[in-house]
Amino acid sequence: MRNQIVAFGIALLALISCSKEKGVYVFSTFREPADKGLFLAYSEDGYHWNDLGGPWLKPEVGQQKVMRDPSVVQGPDGTFHMVWTSSWRGDLGFGYANSKDLIHWSEEQFITVMTDTATVNVWAPELFYDDDNDRFIIIWASTIPFKFEKGEEEEKNNHRMYYTTTKDFKSFTDTKLFLDPDFSVIDCVIVKRGVKDYVLVLKDNTRPNRNIKVAFGETPLGPWNDISEPFTGFLSEGPTVVKVGEDYLIYYDDYGNKKYGCARTGDFKSFEDISDQVSLPEGHKHGTIFKAKQSVVDALMKKTIADTEN
Repeated sequence: MRNQIVAFGIALLALISCSKEKGVYVFSTFREPADKGLFLAYSEDGYHWNDLGGPWLKPEVGQQKVMRDPSVVQGPDGTFHMVWTSSWRGDLGFGYANSKDLIHWSEEQFITVMTDTATVNVWAPELFYDDDNDRFIIIWASTIPFKFEKGEEEEKNNHRMYYTTTKDFKSFTDTKLFLDPDFSVIDCVIVKRGVKDYVLVLKDNTRPNRNIKVAFGETPLGPWNDISEPFTGFLSEGPTVVKVGEDYLIYYDDYGNKKYGCARTGDFKSFEDISDQVSLPEGHKHGTIFKAKQSVVDALMKKTIADTEN
């Protein structure tokens, strides 16, 4: 009898495991001139991406009402949260909305995060879910003229990274400095590898460089150390990272060459350029890669087809 119960339990676990939906990679993106809204792409293998069309959400907040750099993270309750750049200049915050299915979205909100009215911009807000503390960390780049030492940059282009945290997207902690590496920095992405093992992918935005590097820390808020040499070429930005098997793929906008680039690494110390091994939809711009259930992607495809036929 006991053996029968054990066998039944094993069979039940196998059935539950098989019933779990496969996760599909989804890439949030936008199209220039960035006034149309959110576009999406999906991939089964993390290398080859198919267009899901758009816009799935049109920008309604911010002075210029654009939707650049859409960053999406799925919370533990299944809700997708998104933040984005709402203006090139002038905004003291960014856009926010959430969705259960990536089709139907909440009312858009403008979240003010900078209190210094001299702030030039709030660029590329990036979401990270900190599972150790059950909170969302939002990081972004801003310039406050004459606040930091600068090199060749103009005062209005001397960026540093800032952050806030939230558990519910209703109340937020006070804005604090996230990263000052003694040079202009934008487009940062937090990657968790393990316990007390984090990587920060960042763009060195100084005029001689404008390329992508990495740094290392023991918490998602740093401090960040051992900033690497660049692993991308001149005029590259907007990195996002996805783990595929044992490898990490770092996608980035290789805008100097007017194409999308990708680097593969296992340790964030050595990097292989695999740009010729990936494919993305025409016009794809930088956002973030996340996973969604197959049923969510199927519904997106079904609606895309229906909209096309109509």
